[in-house]
Amino acid sequence: MTSTAPTAHPLDPLSAEEFRAAAAVLRRDKGVAEGWRFANIELREPAKDVVRSWQPGDPNPREALVTCFDRAANAAYKAVVSLTDDAVLEWTPVPGEQPNMTVDEWHEAHVALIAEPRVVESLAARGITDLDLVLIDTWAYGHSLIPQQFADRRVGWTDVWVRATKNGNPYAHPVNGLHHVVDLNTMELLDVEDTFSVAAPTGAMGEYVPALVPGLVQRQDVKAFEVTQPEGVSFTLEGNELTWLGWSMRIGFNHREGLVLHRVGIDGRSVAHRMSFAEMVVPYRDPGEDHYRRTAFDIGEWGLGFMTTSLELGCDCLGEITYVDAVLHDSHAEPYTIKNAICIHEEDDGVLWKHVDENAGAEVRRSRRLVVSFHATVANYEYLVYWRFYQDGQIECEVRATGIMVTSAFEHTPPPHGTVVDDHTYAPIHQHFIVARLDMEVDGPANTVVQTHTEALPVGERNPYGLALTQKSTPITTEGGFDPDWASQRAWKVTSAEKTNAWGTPTAYKLSPGAAIPALAGPESPLVQRAGLVEHAVWVTPYDREERWPAGEFCNQSSRDAGLPEWTKAQRSTEATDVVLWHVFGIHHVPRVEDWPVMPVDIVRFELKPSGFFDRNPTLDVPPSKGSHCH
Repeated sequence: MTSTAPTAHPLDPLSAEEFRAAAAVLRRDKGVAEGWRFANIELREPAKDVVRSWQPGDPNPREALVTCFDRAANAAYKAVVSLTDDAVLEWTPVPGEQPNMTVDEWHEAHVALIAEPRVVESLAARGITDLDLVLIDTWAYGHSLIPQQFADRRVGWTDVWVRATKNGNPYAHPVNGLHHVVDLNTMELLDVEDTFSVAAPTGAMGEYVPALVPGLVQRQDVKAFEVTQPEGVSFTLEGNELTWLGWSMRIGFNHREGLVLHRVGIDGRSVAHRMSFAEMVVPYRDPGEDHYRRTAFDIGEWGLGFMTTSLELGCDCLGEITYVDAVLHDSHAEPYTIKNAICIHEEDDGVLWKHVDENAGAEVRRSRRLVVSFHATVANYEYLVYWRFYQDGQIECEVRATGIMVTSAFEHTPPPHGTVVDDHTYAPIHQHFIVARLDMEVDGPANTVVQTHTEALPVGERNPYGLALTQKSTPITTEGGFDPDWASQRAWKVTSAEKTNAWGTPTAYKLSPGAAIPALAGPESPLVQRAGLVEHAVWVTPYDREERWPAGEFCNQSSRDAGLPEWTKAQRSTEATDVVLWHVFGIHHVPRVEDWPVMPVDIVRFELKPSGFFDRNPTLDVPPSKGSHCH
């Protein structure tokens, strides 16, 4: 990520030079040779107390976390490299684990397979001879689904898609029943799974690029919509430090989580030490041959950072925009820059507060919000992530999912596990479980999470009309998983164990879940075995520097969830300590016809709201709008 002062702060992401330096140390000291791959390199963030106390001019030792693997030996290693001292601090073999997939492997697998005679033969048998129109899409495996004879290899399985034209939508034309198993270390074709064939539907139309949609006439009655701020923006970005109307935070970025928000605070008070997405699990709920293996860990297997694409002014972000570039690396540790990876801008948000008094007249204030966003393309799907900060102290996280649904053709009766969206074409039911990791710090690191709900009191002498409601609060003193209850409006407050507001109650921020979805799977399913985190919408754990990945660090070819369900077995105390709040939310996607051939955004969100954090409405100081349209 670009910064006006490289490595000026302990949380600044690694630079291009630091990526190269980390790799060079391992090549020199540990024999990491040309045949190896670097799965990931990222900043090893300093301990929290170091970050909290750091001041400009203080020493700033830099360390990198590296995962790399020897392709010839199919052996993976984790390393900690001191960039300051030019030395390897830790070098740890991780036998039996497979690091994340790399973009290089995805591209190389397509090139290797499309030139493989058995693949060419299998395509020709289906009448596909123009290989320039073929897309071979490699997916990661779960361990229990790998063919037994290949279980000791680094493997992937493939879908095959065919474009109608050079720029056509490949996902409109699945080659059903044809999958390949590939060794990703050697790029050797291990197996051709040609289990069935379905004739391509003759009446299907899956194109969305205007020039390719038959008979499409674009509307001419949409007038221009522009957002201008004649006086400039109200935020300031200095290096990676972002400030806006009392808010402050640091912008971070890495290969796995993509955008990371550090040291979030308002009015000089801390709210969160770190906020990010730590996992995204997308299981397809169709047992058919084409889909039973299709459970993607988009973060753990691939990485939102690696999937991040550049944003474009006026299309992805509208208004007075500040863009931030991100720097990542390929599997040879060669750095590259994602231009305009992060968008920062302000948005109008309608009325903030208003009252009309017969004597005083009308007082109205408009709300605005600061938006920090990025966009990831994960094969056929797109995820647009927005972190929004409001003048009243609220934080909102919104995800918009769009892109192209996976489809399959059928000959006669459509399978019951999806929706018919085109001629003899159906899209299977699937789910998107997103895990937000909220490393909270509400008025300092000593916090307790309190579960709240509302109760209706029974009718009686003191409640004759049955109208009385009361709020109940239960401190969560031991780590574990918890579930929403809409009937009682259950929520979770992260409360300070040390600070109270003017009225004597602990200062707090409340998680309001808005898109918790059920797992709808039993313990025997690979989904729950590998991602047991989906069984609860909220998890609470004490902070541990090593506990970053809620389904485990190595999800690729995993057989079990080595994250939240495993950690919380220890039943550690979560009272008056440094806590992490994990929120599992997402989309239960029963496809609609209207989602084809490109789906309008499906929107899910959650909110973190101040709850007794302030002594009163903190926006009384917001001035009336100056615009002439308000007079």
